[in-house]
Amino acid sequence: MNLDEVRVFAAAARGGSLAEAARRLGITPMIATRRLASLEQVLGVRLMHRTTRSLSLTPEGETFLPYAQSLLETEQQARTLLSGDGDGASGLLRVSAPVAFSIKLIAPLIPSLLDDHPELKISLDMSDTMPDLVASGIDLAIRIARLKDSSLIARKLGENPRSLVAAPSYLGKHGPPRIASDLIHHQCLPLHGVSHWTFLSAGAETHVRLQSRFSSTSIEGCHAACLAGAGITLLSDWNIADDLDAGRLMRIRLEDAEPETLAIWAVYPTTKLVAPKVRVFIDRLMRALGEAAKARA
Repeated sequence: MNLDEVRVFAAAARGGSLAEAARRLGITPMIATRRLASLEQVLGVRLMHRTTRSLSLTPEGETFLPYAQSLLETEQQARTLLSGDGDGASGLLRVSAPVAFSIKLIAPLIPSLLDDHPELKISLDMSDTMPDLVASGIDLAIRIARLKDSSLIARKLGENPRSLVAAPSYLGKHGPPRIASDLIHHQCLPLHGVSHWTFLSAGAETHVRLQSRFSSTSIEGCHAACLAGAGITLLSDWNIADDLDAGRLMRIRLEDAEPETLAIWAVYPTTKLVAPKVRVFIDRLMRALGEAAKARA
């Protein structure tokens, strides 16, 4: 596959026309047209619908675009590394991460990260569901869970201790649960589709089935309802530090069990190299996680 042809396709998709792609690349419109046609012939599909006034991606073009962008970014990173110019962290980094984690930990990193790497751009997809990394063109996903998909490469960034919490108003009305089984008699606020919480008791897992009248597709919904006094929820310690310090929430410690500790993972597809832009992001995030853990200690 000719990268000059791929470059024309990506520039046309970004600029909205082959004429604009030609202008940006410093070539004639005729050369741009020929290169796009050659790329389509190599791939065996039509990538763009073209008229004299407009251009739009075909479904095949939509599918190919993230791959094209990745190819061009990888080439640029390789050139930067071989020239010895900086650490090679350049191009667009597409990151997917849970909503609360993005707000609390990732967004605050962005200003200094971009200042330190002038050629880097970041697109943050805030989502509590795991995307298809290959189809969506995501370079890196941050997830807090037990990972199951063996087709992905995952790097553990750290532990993610969690706590049961409730607002003082709720505990004032209902009192705190003393043991894990007491949660059956309380209003619990789980994520949508979660029917039980997992705890560790004497080194073994135990599962407590929840009696809940409220759930949310995002942990932010559970957090907000908990702050309002709707019940007890299970949140990551980094997410509740400010609320505990301010007295908006209170930590509940059970006598016979403690919440299962999950891990924070950096996940990326096996079909991509771990690019410099991914490495610098992970390094900066791990530093922030370490500072957050020290602050909680």
